[in-house]
Amino acid sequence: MAANTFSRRSLVTAAGGAPALAQAAREPVVVAPFAQTALKASGEPIRIVTMYAFEPAEKEQIEQAAPNTRVEIIICKDREEFRRRLQEAEVVYGHIRGEELDYAPRLKWVQAGGAGVEFLMNDEKFRNSPVVLTNYARTFAPGISETAMCLLLCLTRGIAKYYMPQFYLKKTMNPVGTTKSDHHTELVGRTMGIVGLGGIGSAVARRAYYGFDMRIVATDAKPIPKPEYVAELHDPSWFRTMVPMVDVLVAAAPLTPETRRMFNEEVFRSMKRTAYFIALSRGELFDDMALVKALKEGWIAGAGLDVFPKEPPPPGHPIFDCPNVVMSAHTSGWSPDRQVRLIELFAENVRRYALGLPLINVVDKQRGY
Repeated sequence: MAANTFSRRSLVTAAGGAPALAQAAREPVVVAPFAQTALKASGEPIRIVTMYAFEPAEKEQIEQAAPNTRVEIIICKDREEFRRRLQEAEVVYGHIRGEELDYAPRLKWVQAGGAGVEFLMNDEKFRNSPVVLTNYARTFAPGISETAMCLLLCLTRGIAKYYMPQFYLKKTMNPVGTTKSDHHTELVGRTMGIVGLGGIGSAVARRAYYGFDMRIVATDAKPIPKPEYVAELHDPSWFRTMVPMVDVLVAAAPLTPETRRMFNEEVFRSMKRTAYFIALSRGELFDDMALVKALKEGWIAGAGLDVFPKEPPPPGHPIFDCPNVVMSAHTSGWSPDRQVRLIELFAENVRRYALGLPLINVVDKQRGY
């Protein structure tokens, strides 16, 4: 079949079978199109092999998604059974290793279980294979964007540094600072700089702009149109120009060789002393020891971290001795609502696969996202 050119994010808005995605996808954010061969299921039942334990209702929803086509989900108990059943698989849900492709002669499509797919992109055999990869970009964004603002408010309002310690010690809650309130910061009118205006970045930008009257500037590696809630959008070469001008710096980019440890000592030194760093997508985007130094020596005002280079950070890590840090355990995308979106998106893609339609969230395997 001839190759079709399509935009993986623009397809989300057209996903009529996935109503739960409509809110997350209402903004017209698209990526540069790239050629992708359309997939068509074989005339036999579509067999999906996975090690993920779908709930019975989820399994039924997916298996009934394709009109006039039988879908069978094979849930494997362990890796040995997974490899054995791969010979039947047209589709894999979850993680497959490049070395396992030899067991899967019929495999056409892999649906990754998350948004980040660097673990698959580091596998050269899989990356260079013809197997199509889709991910869960944007489906985690609502919860992550809410957590981002929570982390930021804990920092700017002094909750993490001054008031939670008093609470845990059952002390009388005493205000910190003077009547000039110089220990508390308002977000209204402040500038947020976002690196990566994908699902996470665009959701955070919307909340910061519409909810907190912040000015948004951003960089992104893809030539996407600038949303109305973003004041400036540039390619990654603008990153070093952006850093010194922002009051909040957000790491929301995918993990690639180009982005690994991009938030380093030089970057932290160039930030305002009153600025905050928020890490949301992947911990390996920042140099943790450089961040520790920045916090201890007062280069920046604080950091909110949902991710960390090594998770969880070991108990003896110096990050725990840093002032003005608030941290969660890479759980910002968790919620029952997210699970509903995940299943609906996968079911919609199964429907599209059966009909030979372009899939939603196809990953450009050479770019890594």
